[in-house]
Amino acid sequence: MIRVLLTDDHTILRDGIRALLSLQPDLQVVGEAGNGQELLELLASTPADVVLMDINMPVMDGFTTMGHLREQYPELRVLVLSMLDHENYVHRMLGAGAHGYVLKNADITEISHAIRTVAAGRLFLCTELGLDLLNKLVRTSVGVVAEGSRMKSGDLSKRELEVLHLISEGLTNAEIADQLFTSKRTIETHRQNIIEKTQTKNTAALIKFAASNGLLDH
Repeated sequence: MIRVLLTDDHTILRDGIRALLSLQPDLQVVGEAGNGQELLELLASTPADVVLMDINMPVMDGFTTMGHLREQYPELRVLVLSMLDHENYVHRMLGAGAHGYVLKNADITEISHAIRTVAAGRLFLCTELGLDLLNKLVRTSVGVVAEGSRMKSGDLSKRELEVLHLISEGLTNAEIADQLFTSKRTIETHRQNIIEKTQTKNTAALIKFAASNGLLDH
């Protein structure tokens, strides 16, 4: 039996994952935490084989938590479960010691397989991220992606393009969240993803970049 600790600040997501994992005969959720600090406190009394952990969390985020886990629990396997799909986040978490990375839009079959894989001592990258990195490698190797080339709208997701358009109209994160019927936290994540992908430093630079690359024409 593989013992799993869930760490995510969204209770409803933890409830859903717990219910789905309970259907797997070899996986057992032995505890839940809402952030990295709660996870460290829980580990003091709850042995586990795999931690399934988000990155964006209050009090103590995934990056800080990874440092403590590697120092205090070097044998513990860590699988990141996040909506952050930019390769920078993947590189940072794996570089910090995580053993796998799965996006939150993955189905339970892939998540369960990921848990088993990292528990067995291997690394895991979800299919969507793996294909994306492979496509970038192939495009780079054949010279399709050249230094200074224009960014395409396809490099951003449909929702990221929607958020980008609303940012360019001067809306705040809260106003964008209301218009798109989602949370302010989700919009903040989308904004950070857009900034990472466009390699801009602030909103003004982002809008200038988007305009010069034709990202606001769609």
